[in-house]
Amino acid sequence: MPAPVFDELTSEISRGGAEAALTRLSERLREDQKYHDLFDARLMQARYRLGLPIILTASLDDLPEPQRSQVENAYLEACREVGGMLLEQGRVREAWMYLRPVGDKPAVAAALRRIELTDENAQEIIDVALHEGVSPRYGFELVLKQYGTCNAITMFDSVMHGQPRPQREDVARLMVKHLHGELTRNLRAEVAKQEGAQPAEQTIRELVSDRDWLFDADNYHIDTSHLHAVVRFARQTTDEESLRLAADLTEYGRRLSRQYQYPGEEPFVDSHPTHALFFRAQLGEQVEEALAYFRERAEALPLAQHGPMPLETYVTLLARLGRHREALDALAQYAPAGSQLSGFAPTMLELARTAGAFDRLMEICQERNDVLGFTAGLVEKNLPQRAAG
Repeated sequence: MPAPVFDELTSEISRGGAEAALTRLSERLREDQKYHDLFDARLMQARYRLGLPIILTASLDDLPEPQRSQVENAYLEACREVGGMLLEQGRVREAWMYLRPVGDKPAVAAALRRIELTDENAQEIIDVALHEGVSPRYGFELVLKQYGTCNAITMFDSVMHGQPRPQREDVARLMVKHLHGELTRNLRAEVAKQEGAQPAEQTIRELVSDRDWLFDADNYHIDTSHLHAVVRFARQTTDEESLRLAADLTEYGRRLSRQYQYPGEEPFVDSHPTHALFFRAQLGEQVEEALAYFRERAEALPLAQHGPMPLETYVTLLARLGRHREALDALAQYAPAGSQLSGFAPTMLELARTAGAFDRLMEICQERNDVLGFTAGLVEKNLPQRAAG
């Protein structure tokens, strides 16, 4: 800072005391955009007001209440102020360093979308939006825009596995819509090139149904590994639009040369036909056929030997069809006590809550000697009575 500021602060403390000097310091730091120093100045102000040394040398844990909580609140308020100003300037990584303790991800997500995207700040925004979990959907939008489909697919598998179900679904919807749009444009361009006019058909199913020549000589119109991956991601989606787009993708995939129809994991080894069955059942088509198929796979492929996906797929389909009590019974029947599931299917407690079947859940837990599960069901069953009381 220029030398006059020191005289200014000296005058302030003479006229108005320490509070005035600290306030003026904060104002100057803010004016000069020295935000990291402003953070320290805000904490100095808070400590002074609380009767503490302005440079705190003791551990925060050593402070008595309510001072400890008051200092913590001042810390969060300073984080919010400084982080917000840094974010307004597009200094994303620096801003997140302060905003992470605040935990207001929706506000940060909204602010990220207001920042003008440049080659210089794109990776910073992606890191915070995606890898810090602030807005995975926006992070993937930027990955698709900046780095393309291949990178987005790789990132989905590495980043989204442990994310909450709603976030996985949100990003899966984006990926399905993106790839469906890309494939549709490619097909329409090829048809227009070969036939001399833009096709009237709108869906992939309509575009390929009477045009076997599109697949002559093992031809394809999109990276087939991308198609395979995005169809797999689409299992996470539950909205009608995404399910229709995903089913449409399988109509293309099942017509490809066999060398491009990569096998999936059970129960989706024959990937495109079985995924089509899974998606279309949720749209009200081939429902009993789909349930029979996925039930047979769940029964034939025990969890201990084949992993949780056959069982979880069957349970998930039942739940999405509104058969929550059947889904709960299936999970109890095919998943032994202590089984490790992937999180794709709803839990027993979620199914019991949706079905209003807490008595059944408690019965299952008693049979399994699961005291924690029994108590969770018991408490949730009695929540309305407790609230009413």
